[in-house]
Amino acid sequence: MSDTLVEVKNLKQYFPIRVSLTRTIPLKAVDDVSFTVGRGETLGLVGESGCGKTTVGRSILRLYEPTAGEVLFDGEPVTAKNIQRMRKQMQMVFQDPYSSLDPRMTVEDIIGEPLDVHHLCSNRKERREKILELMNYVGLNSEHARRYAHEFSGGQRQRIGIARALAVDPKFIVCDEPVSALDVSIQAQVINMFEDLQEKLGVAYLFIAHDLLVVHHISRRIAVMYLGKIVEIADADELNSHPVHPYTESLLSAVPIPDPEVTRARQRILLEGDVPSPLNMPSGCAFRSRCRYATEKCAQECPALRDVGGEHFVACWNR
Repeated sequence: MSDTLVEVKNLKQYFPIRVSLTRTIPLKAVDDVSFTVGRGETLGLVGESGCGKTTVGRSILRLYEPTAGEVLFDGEPVTAKNIQRMRKQMQMVFQDPYSSLDPRMTVEDIIGEPLDVHHLCSNRKERREKILELMNYVGLNSEHARRYAHEFSGGQRQRIGIARALAVDPKFIVCDEPVSALDVSIQAQVINMFEDLQEKLGVAYLFIAHDLLVVHHISRRIAVMYLGKIVEIADADELNSHPVHPYTESLLSAVPIPDPEVTRARQRILLEGDVPSPLNMPSGCAFRSRCRYATEKCAQECPALRDVGGEHFVACWNR
């Protein structure tokens, strides 16, 4: 059995944008993205807002129909025909716990819905026991089962969403910025819970976020995205201590460190200019218009990911 659980090959997700009555142009939200996620592994996916992180996660699960490319789950291609069967193996925790839960349903019904859809319980008693077990997994009490989502705090709502995702015993979960809407103290609780669940159940995560400290803490490997493309992939510690791509260097230089002496000693790398519009991308490397190392070659051709040693991949002509 291969150690690779999810393999994404040359994934593209273009959205047609109407610019006149008769003309549309493609918005390249995800453009030729490839990576793998191992069994029981956490791959962090980071980048600034609008770079295509969420679209990658939704396209893998076919919440968006991909424009091109292929997704393999356990060696089997994920297609429109078999995605319903694979939903039991691949789930998603959504970013906003306030809008991803049905306000008309009790917690018991929200968590139990996947069990009903996939016919995983033979009677009401078994269903009830399974729901209470899931609630216990994520730190919710049995007395919460009859309450509605609006009666809970943000952290508790996110726990309900995580319990719903775990209901079908998946092997892979896309975590779409699951802690970005939560207070810092609650973030720590939810992240620790993700790690405990991974240890207990062996589930793999694609952990999407823009907070590099959070991603470094929970991930074994990290992939960095910029304008629809992955520009660097490496082991979490390696990426944090030896970033290669200029964009990754800039992101890491902006991470706050709770040590005044270290903060004063290090140099902040400021990017010049604005992020280009995905409707009007620069030729060649998308980052070249903001890169201090850009050359003529960068304007002519887009670099592919290459191994610079130790499973550290970077897409840059000059590093």
